[in-house]
Amino acid sequence: MKGDLGSSLAARLVCSRTGETARLDRPAFLSPTGAPWLVEYDLDGVDGEELRAAWAGRPCSMWRYRELLPLIAHEHRVDLGEGGTPLVRLRRTAPPGVDVWVKEEGGNPTGSFKARGLSMAVNRARELGAPGVQIPSAGNAALAIAAYAAASDLPARVALPEDTPAKIVERCREYGAEVLTAPGTLVDAGHRLAERDDGFFNLATMKEPYRAEGKKTMGLELAEQFGWELPDWIVYPTGGGTGIIGMHRAFDQLARLGLLSGRRPRFVAVQVSGCAPLVRAFEKGDAAAEPWTDPQTRVWGLRVPRAVGDFLVLDAVRATGGLALAVDEGGLPTACRRLAAGEGMRFGPEGAACALAIEELASRGTIERGQRVVLFQTGHPDNY
Repeated sequence: MKGDLGSSLAARLVCSRTGETARLDRPAFLSPTGAPWLVEYDLDGVDGEELRAAWAGRPCSMWRYRELLPLIAHEHRVDLGEGGTPLVRLRRTAPPGVDVWVKEEGGNPTGSFKARGLSMAVNRARELGAPGVQIPSAGNAALAIAAYAAASDLPARVALPEDTPAKIVERCREYGAEVLTAPGTLVDAGHRLAERDDGFFNLATMKEPYRAEGKKTMGLELAEQFGWELPDWIVYPTGGGTGIIGMHRAFDQLARLGLLSGRRPRFVAVQVSGCAPLVRAFEKGDAAAEPWTDPQTRVWGLRVPRAVGDFLVLDAVRATGGLALAVDEGGLPTACRRLAAGEGMRFGPEGAACALAIEELASRGTIERGQRVVLFQTGHPDNY
């Protein structure tokens, strides 16, 4: 295999809008055009089968895929055990004839899928000499950055909407993070951070290249867990949409390595009717989403009125023949109770939103009998 097995194959950054490139050894946030940078890998001449065999012999965490991750000094990483989450089949509550599997991300460190992206982003920030890290967050990302910063001996600052549950604030402070609050939404919290100018790396969603790389490992795991045959559908709760962007890129990279068989999954971006900018843009055929004014939802992870990577999410959904769907938030408590009683699994509101979306799409005949569907349960309910 070209290069050393075990070393990162990351080669450069590329602007998601213009194709302009940049070096990996310097801090990078948004490109000169204001678009996200993405990590590009040099996969020409790489033996995919050799990689697959190496992955199979490594511990079950996201770091088993180190060649397709951008961390240069892998042996010096801060690792709290992120990734390697289970796939659990629904036995009693799936729509008739539909094969539904839950990717249970609540078991990650700090209780959500945010651990993957923030582990990668904080590790890269540390590698690039950041004096500290900061983020605006609706909750789960704040917990993740605070934990990984603490483990990395980096100062951390989080900015939260003032109606964020008190236990999130308390846990962030327990990790040693500075906590700022702001009235309004995630966007308003971001404005609080902009008032501080002390060189901390801002790791906000898609405003730096590395959170998407951590989230990408969800797609790598799915492929491996299903024996390299991907499901028909991936139903994903979508705020900033980093996971869809990352998984779409993961499948592209695996295909280049010759490790995938069959067609790609169709992505379903799930939002709630009180804050659904991506759904509105998808239905109108727009390339990007207009900001959602006055979002009305208590599902904190989906209260994202504007996503920096909106055009990348919409591109991934359309490229796979998928769709975007808004569900009624009022049905979430009943869905959570039904899933707990029927499956022995506790769901957070974002995962329950995906369950409602699957029911709706199955009732329409969009999701068909005999198809395999993966539902992302992204956060432990105790985080809410």
